[in-house]
Amino acid sequence: MIKNMPDVSIQAFDYHLPDSQIAFFPTDQRDGSRLLVYKRPHINHTIFKEFPNLLPTNSLLICNNTKVIPARIHIQKPTGTTIELFLLKPIENNVATQVVMEQQGESRWECLIGNKKRWKSGEILRKVVTSSEDSIELSFEWIDRESNQVSIRWNGDYSFAELLDIIGQMPLPPYMERESEASDQDRYQTIFSNVLGAVAAPTASLHFTPEIFDALHKKGIKESYLTLHVGAGTFLPVKEGEIRNHPMHREQLIFTKEFIQEINQHKGPFIPIGTTAMRAMESLYWSGVWLLENRPIPEEGLVIPKEFAYHTRETYSNQAALEALIAYLVDSNRDSWIAQTELLIMPTYKFRFCDALVTNFHQPKSTLLVLVSALIGDDWKKIYEEAVEKKYRFLSYGDACLFFNEQK
Repeated sequence: MIKNMPDVSIQAFDYHLPDSQIAFFPTDQRDGSRLLVYKRPHINHTIFKEFPNLLPTNSLLICNNTKVIPARIHIQKPTGTTIELFLLKPIENNVATQVVMEQQGESRWECLIGNKKRWKSGEILRKVVTSSEDSIELSFEWIDRESNQVSIRWNGDYSFAELLDIIGQMPLPPYMERESEASDQDRYQTIFSNVLGAVAAPTASLHFTPEIFDALHKKGIKESYLTLHVGAGTFLPVKEGEIRNHPMHREQLIFTKEFIQEINQHKGPFIPIGTTAMRAMESLYWSGVWLLENRPIPEEGLVIPKEFAYHTRETYSNQAALEALIAYLVDSNRDSWIAQTELLIMPTYKFRFCDALVTNFHQPKSTLLVLVSALIGDDWKKIYEEAVEKKYRFLSYGDACLFFNEQK
């Protein structure tokens, strides 16, 4: 018996966002952004530099160390037509994206294709670029045109990561409608990004600085790092009237055995930094449940379905789920748990690893706003209304929020 996902209309998550409050560029200083703090029923306003003073001393921050890749590639045909590739994810689902980034000679990706109609089946696109004194010749060929799967080949001893540094551009969110600038190469990355694979930044983490971490450490607050490669699907609008019908975007998760062991041993509050870290941690729990229920892991890798958390089942503890994962890694002689998630977090969801959440302000009628409402309920409406009234900056380069979980 499967418990139905809740019947919730996306229209309930609309609000007026003035264009003047969308942040198209970052603040001068990362930690100079404003911070809205909500602990029911109170809303308070401060700046992000005060963040370390707002947490319990035994908290553990959960940070996403994914690094944004220069995922936009422009190819000009001899006719003058420009084809744009926006890399979404490697075709090899069960291989960590950072491994794919080290490939030489060829890499195979699912993409968004700009001007797709001008790129015919069987047509090979070519591009030549110069790096140092080398001339790099690239070819782009369809693997499956219907599924937007493309093979990219090149000469020379370059990894795909090195190649993208030469030919790619930073993939700013589509609503910005501007080309990336030199400053975006730094400011659209977190200071702890080191695992290549994202095509969008985990933006709540953009506010952190070495000084913030120093202040946190002085209070005895620690951080631990997971990897969720943020996909472009995070920006997809919900077009279905009922949220449960939305085709939830899929993102790759990577947890080291040491990370899972550390989480299992921690006894204090968990503070995910951003919705990506939150979604990853909740998906980690459901990965353990998958094993506890003796479900098979497909050869191409596990994908956690969007509705999996809403099945009627026995309730497993966090510890049981984590220990099932650790046992699996030990028995299979693996260092990391790699999976993909389509988990859709919406009202009625019970959080396993979130005592508070750091996040930015999200777009109207988005799955991220739905996720926030699952944490703080309908109070999101008065919070966003006050944020608009007080001229907060919204979206990826905008200001931050700290929401405490009242379910705990």
